Amino acid sequence: MLSRFKKRWKEPFGYRDVLNIGLPLVVSLGSTTAMEFTDRIFLSNYSLISIAAALPAAMVHLVFLLFALGISAYSSVFIAQYYGACKCDKIGSVVWQAIYFCCFAWIFLAALVLVAEPFFAFVGHAPEVQREEVTYFSILTMGSGFALIANAIGCFYTGLGKTRPNMVVNIIAVVINIPLDYMLINGVWIFPEMGIAGAALATVSSWAMQLVMYSLLVFKRENDVIYNVISAWRFNKTLFLRMMRYGVPSGANNFFDVFAFTVFIMVVGQLGETELAASNIVLSINSLAFLPVIGLHITASILVGQAMGKKNVDQATVAAHSVLHVALLWMGTFGAIFLLFPYELTALFKPADISFVEFAQIQSMCQVLLAYVAFFCMQDAVALIFFGSLKGAGDTMYVMWAIAFCAIFCLGVPIMIGRFVFDAGLHALWAMLLVYVCILALAAYSRFRTGKWKTIELM
Repeated sequence: MLSRFKKRWKEPFGYRDVLNIGLPLVVSLGSTTAMEFTDRIFLSNYSLISIAAALPAAMVHLVFLLFALGISAYSSVFIAQYYGACKCDKIGSVVWQAIYFCCFAWIFLAALVLVAEPFFAFVGHAPEVQREEVTYFSILTMGSGFALIANAIGCFYTGLGKTRPNMVVNIIAVVINIPLDYMLINGVWIFPEMGIAGAALATVSSWAMQLVMYSLLVFKRENDVIYNVISAWRFNKTLFLRMMRYGVPSGANNFFDVFAFTVFIMVVGQLGETELAASNIVLSINSLAFLPVIGLHITASILVGQAMGKKNVDQATVAAHSVLHVALLWMGTFGAIFLLFPYELTALFKPADISFVEFAQIQSMCQVLLAYVAFFCMQDAVALIFFGSLKGAGDTMYVMWAIAFCAIFCLGVPIMIGRFVFDAGLHALWAMLLVYVCILALAAYSRFRTGKWKTIELM
């Protein structure tokens, strides 16, 4: 066992390479998780209505943001394959095409403010929750361009496998964001008390800071000499369309996955504020485990992309399994924490405006829901890593259709029928979510095993 571990550690695309690339990404996503986690704590301590509104509004925003992010972030796979094929002079143009796409996407996202009020009225949460949902969603949507362009520029380092700058940028942004978040929500120092609007403004501010830092790091003369990051600024129609060909399916799978979770949150919200708050708290806690594994998902795409750029399918397979082992260890650890310390974790979210007796009811719900999360987080790891590996090889069309089918027919339709036809309760809805994640894992694993991704030519 130890000898096999040592062999996998030292070999190309083994554990050492996974951690060299993946650990900074995990820390980056972990810092983002810390920002969102503290944001939820601050809001839950501020008001039960604020925490009830924050996650639904954020999820609706993410449906559109992650669609655009998925498209622009696929530039990292192009960069990885060009880097693996020793075609570094083409990398700068990839970065610029991603930036141009993000500018177009920003206009569309900002326009969503016009439909925010009627949309959340249609969802039908309590009027006071609706008002805060509209506020939170509108501010995040208007500022989304900062997040998009920062991510597009940051993909330069991700694709090269030099992920430490990503880590540094994210940590600095979070260190500034957390105290700013608290001050804007609660009205500390020179800032007025803004509640949920303050939380959204703090998030947008952190995105803007990331954009400035990435721009200063990437657009330097030494990078231009090797990668043409400044001189290749022109719009390249051929490259842009090829990036869209593979990137749009990648963005679409983000859209369908988050859309399914958003429908889930909206349907749970129909059960009542207590059930919605409990689900929001548990999903916020789950983000501690889930979002860092997105870093490993990206790592799988990058390592497989670099191996495929070298035309080495065997190394791509080694890379996928190496990342999977690390992800399972991470998720397994957090699954145990969720089972062992449910009350300690949920106690962080007690709102100031409800009694301990009322919050005890929410905590008892959270304890059971955390058991669901502990079970499906391992399946989540399998789905994320194998889908990431398939995307790194260019098999984005399968990933899109698999997630779209599962999101609609294995989660969206069942929970709608379950809730509105059979009057399903909280635990039945969460059981459907668990089944959905298991089916996703099976779809990702079975496709990877077929090997059809091995013959795709991305470049």
